[in-house]
Amino acid sequence: MHEEKREYSYADYLSWTEDFCCEAIDGHIIAMSPSPTPKHQDVVAELTAEFKMFLRGKECMAFSAPIDVCLFASKETKHDDIKDWVQPDLLVVCDPNKIGEKYITGAPDLTVEVLSPSTTKNDRQIKFKSYEKAGVKEYWIVDPHHMSVEVYELDGDAYIQKGIFVREDQLKVGLFEGFEIDLKNVFKE
Repeated sequence: MHEEKREYSYADYLSWTEDFCCEAIDGHIIAMSPSPTPKHQDVVAELTAEFKMFLRGKECMAFSAPIDVCLFASKETKHDDIKDWVQPDLLVVCDPNKIGEKYITGAPDLTVEVLSPSTTKNDRQIKFKSYEKAGVKEYWIVDPHHMSVEVYELDGDAYIQKGIFVREDQLKVGLFEGFEIDLKNVFKE
């Protein structure tokens, strides 16, 4: 599509006129995903609903894809200097200064990626390392096929796995006291 150049900036991405969604790390495009499946979208919608209800009236906000997150940027960063942008399936931001008019700048407090065959490697390796480096406090990898959620929490500058949760579990959200998700509501038989 835009193969003539090997490295891209967020300014390049914003200049493309066609309806084109992509993600980039270090200026290299890592994902141009096909439309998600109904099962994938249902899991994202259920998780988003859980977060939206819990966070209603609180300072933190939940967003679901598509929304651009410029991981290592601030509001002052020029678009030409932004080389990393992603579109997590779900994210939570607790610092209102990171919420721009068109995109999020800096690391969200929590990101959730719902696996699909075309994104598994990116979600488990490339994005995992980027979220860790950016300082995302909590990262969930959700597998709709196996009905599981892997939870990673930042400990210093590295993620540690807090657990793998399945459909029968109540998942306590580490960032928020008193917030549990009944995974039966997320993963339907």
